[in-house]
Amino acid sequence: LIISGLIVGGKLWSILILVLLIHAGLTFFLMKHINEVYYGFGGSATLLANYADAIKWTEDQNWESDYIKNLCSSKEKVSADIRKLSKIIQAFDARLNLLVGGLLNFTLLWDLKCCAKLDEWYQTSSANVTDGLERISYFEELISIATLSHNNPAWVFPVISNDFCIAADDLGHPLIPFKKRVSNNFAFDDKPTVDIVTGSNMAGKSTFLRTLGINMVMAYAGAPVCAKSLKLSIFNLLTYMRIKDSLNESTSTFKAELNRLKMILEKVQLNHHPLVLIDEMLRGTNSKDKFLGSKVFIEKLIQIKTPTLFATHDLQLSELIDIHKNTVRNYHFDIQITNGEMKFDYKIKSGPCSTFNAAILLKEIGLSLD
Repeated sequence: LIISGLIVGGKLWSILILVLLIHAGLTFFLMKHINEVYYGFGGSATLLANYADAIKWTEDQNWESDYIKNLCSSKEKVSADIRKLSKIIQAFDARLNLLVGGLLNFTLLWDLKCCAKLDEWYQTSSANVTDGLERISYFEELISIATLSHNNPAWVFPVISNDFCIAADDLGHPLIPFKKRVSNNFAFDDKPTVDIVTGSNMAGKSTFLRTLGINMVMAYAGAPVCAKSLKLSIFNLLTYMRIKDSLNESTSTFKAELNRLKMILEKVQLNHHPLVLIDEMLRGTNSKDKFLGSKVFIEKLIQIKTPTLFATHDLQLSELIDIHKNTVRNYHFDIQITNGEMKFDYKIKSGPCSTFNAAILLKEIGLSLD
């Protein structure tokens, strides 16, 4: 058109100039909206093409599992739709070259056409891609679980029971290296109890609660667990750990703890089959109120028959077993002291703790309680 205009001149040249001006005006007038569209997608063509290749691989395999077949089967191939989107965005990226982008927009309204193609793709393919990506996400979940199982052949898949139970043999924390990991056995009886776990500083109380919690989450996700065996029923897991204050929310540590306790009480009364893990509650108040508050909270959990593991330094709480013999159990983590040297075995034992180490730790930094 440009060459013809230059040769013929006259009206054709005038029409050409008018068309170019109209195109330039439209592009400039709609530039803000075009930029909003482009910056939502721009530069992702290569990434989307890689996704399309990966998803196409899952579509082309001859899967034996019916579950995976259902995940990867679709009349409309998700990989084809994603590749189509990648090509549209790749064409849209031409605007990044000022000379090429300007020429294409002045002559062909390139950006507007790319926006129109994106809208058409959205109308015809987005629902299929959204559904397909959701199915692929389950496939990726299976890959993660399979990789975890392959990398940890000693781990086992849990047994999910319909009856109330938790029974674990050699339960360990999956994030602690094997050579440093200490595993423990633990089981609930055939009825809910509140298990009070006392112990020295650094003896392993908090780690044990986290060990149980993270393995339960892994079990419910369908993953292998870091244990020799684990049998458990379905629980709604509630935790009280690492409660902190917040300057942004104008919340003190004690207020944050109260908010958490309120949430737990509401949940255990509404949810079926709750299980509560509590690590040293009410740290943000004085020792007297801490004991009384902990005692009242434990008695409330006993009243509504909520299975609980309650880690604490407060030995007085272990005396609740005298009042609630059938619903409270005592466990502890202790230390061995030889010639003033502390040794930890990180093993859970029955009964309340009788050995503490705060005085020794304070002495090591120059503070004697004598």
